[in-house]
Amino acid sequence: MSNGSLAFRRYRSVFLSDIHLGYKDCKANQLLQFLNTCRCDTLYLLGDIVDLWSIQRRHFWPKEHHQVIARILQLAEQGTKVIYIPGNHDAAVRSLLPLVINQIECCDESVHHGVDGTRYLLIHGDLFDGLVACPRLLAWIGDKLYDALLFLNRWYNRIRAIFGKPYWSLTKFIKSRVGGAQAYISRYQSAALEYANKRGFSGIFCGHIHQPALLEEPTGCYFNCGDWIENCSYICEDFHGKFSLQYWPAADKETLTSLDSESALDTSSKQSDQKAA
Repeated sequence: MSNGSLAFRRYRSVFLSDIHLGYKDCKANQLLQFLNTCRCDTLYLLGDIVDLWSIQRRHFWPKEHHQVIARILQLAEQGTKVIYIPGNHDAAVRSLLPLVINQIECCDESVHHGVDGTRYLLIHGDLFDGLVACPRLLAWIGDKLYDALLFLNRWYNRIRAIFGKPYWSLTKFIKSRVGGAQAYISRYQSAALEYANKRGFSGIFCGHIHQPALLEEPTGCYFNCGDWIENCSYICEDFHGKFSLQYWPAADKETLTSLDSESALDTSSKQSDQKAA
């Protein structure tokens, strides 16, 4: 799919997380296609943009990964407000915060104001690990199993490509059928919403767990941008205040779900009523 065949998309805001540049399974080409056809007033980068863990183990930095960085810098130069919140894989930057690099604002957390003024907390999400994580040994085993699944996923899709089949996420399929993984995701979502609610926000944007989601709950709105290893997902906000969780390429997959700012405001009102009660 060439860039010339894709129409430019205009958004009020775009939210990305867990790109993992420097990691061999990063879908940098797909992300570059998206960024080259995207125009937005604000671009939020919610952590793990560069995978320093992976780079320390094995240097891997192909030209496509450099081109993604160059495109983000170009967007900032062209007037897009870019806000970067480091994650656990690029946590080395946190000791330098806050700072501005080439017009990119770097901070530990941020606040997004919807069209109607609704306030959303923006973080990476690794701070919830202590609340929902399993014992360290099991976490280490899980991390190694995840790497193994990504290895199988990579070769499986190379074979599919030979036969003209589209990309299909083996890891996503397995995670959706493992009860323990689903329980972890549910605990993570609950912890994130509780944290945002206690701080007086109507919702929260995060990443970290590579599980894209857009949920409206009684306690607030939960947005997870997903990742660019398995899902190639992002959240966007149009100029009417409607949020959508989408996948790239858009021509191959439909929008998963959407939520307008009016619904979010209703949720915020419910929270206020509950607190008043």
